Amino acid sequence: MDTHFVAVNKPAGLMVHRSRLVHRNTRFALQMVRDQVGCHVYPVHRLDKPTSGVLIFGLYPGAAGHLAQCFSERRVSKFYLAVVRGWAPESGIIEKPLAKYRDKKKRTNTIQPALTRFLRLGTIELPYPVSRYPTSRYSLVLARPETGRLHQIRRHLHHISHPVIGDQPHGDGRHNRFFAKTFNCSRLLLAAVRVVFDHPFTGAAITIDAPLDARFCHVLNSFGWRAAAVKHIPQPLLPLLT
Repeated sequence: MDTHFVAVNKPAGLMVHRSRLVHRNTRFALQMVRDQVGCHVYPVHRLDKPTSGVLIFGLYPGAAGHLAQCFSERRVSKFYLAVVRGWAPESGIIEKPLAKYRDKKKRTNTIQPALTRFLRLGTIELPYPVSRYPTSRYSLVLARPETGRLHQIRRHLHHISHPVIGDQPHGDGRHNRFFAKTFNCSRLLLAAVRVVFDHPFTGAAITIDAPLDARFCHVLNSFGWRAAAVKHIPQPLLPLLT
């Protein structure tokens, strides 16, 4: 937190703010941060409700507007860790236009360009016949979206047949249930672990990291991926995604 912005680690399952589409929620990140810092805060960007990680608010409208413009102009680098079904390619670029949503359930006819870079950090094969195969394969992926479309990483990984574990609309229910039963993890295994940008007022290089929660860490430990995700984004990996 400085005089312009406050950053928090949003837990999975928490909405950023109130929505007319979801009436039963009573806790929201915006309200909780406002109560903690003692003043109104203003969202700079969004995270899906089931996604955890770095979330930034402006402490006044002008600050939020300046940093939001940095996001829209692709001057902010965002890094996500995801556990996906199957063995993903070692690296790649997913450049698939995505339909814009009027809300989270209704697509429009507007097609927007969308690009996601990714790097595979680890793989595992488990002796469980979750689907029609005698074993089940999974990958740990580091994703860097260069655009900010709704559910972009989830939709892009689903497009290349490696959906994120725990994803309800875009994932594989059999593997989602397997993780819930075997690893006691029913959350979406997608986390915004790092955001990097130049401060719009001071020019200082800013890096904000968010630690993973216990359920996500349990999966990484169980699969022997802890070393690959140490400090969430090992520094040598960054040039590979630029």
